[in-house]
Amino acid sequence: MQRVILFSSAFRAILTGSGGLHTHYIRCNVTRPENVSRTQIRKHSQDQPGNSTVHFSCYSLPHRTLINVSGQDTSSFLQGIITNDMALLEEDAQCAMYAHILNVQGRTLYDIILYSLKGNPDGFNGVLLECDSTVKDSIMQLLKVYKIRRKVTFSLCPSLSSWALLPQNKAAMLEESKPDVTAADKVLVLEKDPRTELMGWRMITGSKNNPHEIVSACREGNTEEYHRHRYEIGLPEGVKDLPPGEALPLESNLVYMQGISFSKGCYIGQELTARTHHTGVIRKRLMPVTMSAPTEALDQGTALETEGGKPAGKHRAGIDKLGLSLIRLAHAKEPLKLKSSDGVTVTLQATVPDWWPKNGKDK
Repeated sequence: MQRVILFSSAFRAILTGSGGLHTHYIRCNVTRPENVSRTQIRKHSQDQPGNSTVHFSCYSLPHRTLINVSGQDTSSFLQGIITNDMALLEEDAQCAMYAHILNVQGRTLYDIILYSLKGNPDGFNGVLLECDSTVKDSIMQLLKVYKIRRKVTFSLCPSLSSWALLPQNKAAMLEESKPDVTAADKVLVLEKDPRTELMGWRMITGSKNNPHEIVSACREGNTEEYHRHRYEIGLPEGVKDLPPGEALPLESNLVYMQGISFSKGCYIGQELTARTHHTGVIRKRLMPVTMSAPTEALDQGTALETEGGKPAGKHRAGIDKLGLSLIRLAHAKEPLKLKSSDGVTVTLQATVPDWWPKNGKDK
């Protein structure tokens, strides 16, 4: 069973250990059902041989914020504003899902990860919505605008923290090895990252909990290492990589990251996205690039050119000599160049990520 949910002692530990789930917006409300049995959680270590412990690097994600969306209309409400199908979270086999929220023109506003809290014996229901911390207020406002009369509430959860758990061995990452949890009572959510197996696992726990107390064979890494890994494999995250109102979801590889359903009903921004998908014409894609100089001196949106001076795309963001650029596929295999803000010419080379479909088609 891939999912680890919080039982009574766990949620009390998070509440008492981190000052509760209070926020200056709304409190994350919790009501415990009377008829719920207290089944003991099964640790991942019980499912694995004793000699197969996998070493993980645990990365704190302060740039990501959690919002609790709850109420009897939660699923139908979110169904109308996200690209993916909320019905997937009703299935026992899937408890985490990636999606984008689009504007009416079909351009990406926010990238999100949803975590289902169904079956939680402490009554912490609905879903947790993970988003870029810099736009949490904008997302809260957007949710309130689209709420209308639906029975759904939203609350920021500053007393919860998100962690990324990446196996230190690439083979273990591809095998989707499970973290060995030693303190399951401190874990609210532990799920495979829904975007790609190369992003390991996502863990949500109390903000004052230490991952060393929760996961055995855990090394706490620097968040910069996490971003370096993302850019190396070509996975976008947050508004720097996906500027609101500019990025197109299919050019941003939303299909490859399992973040969209083409069989669900209508949602905001669907028309352009569906038409682009069914015509099969995608001329640009967000791709990982390696540059000849560090990216700090590069402005977002800097134009890319071929060696012959033809337009080849735009640079988005990066760290050191790694980055993401929106590349015209006709020039993806060519050496490209751009000019930094201080006038220096930087050369770069795009690569096709290993986790993309081998046929390269949008399906």
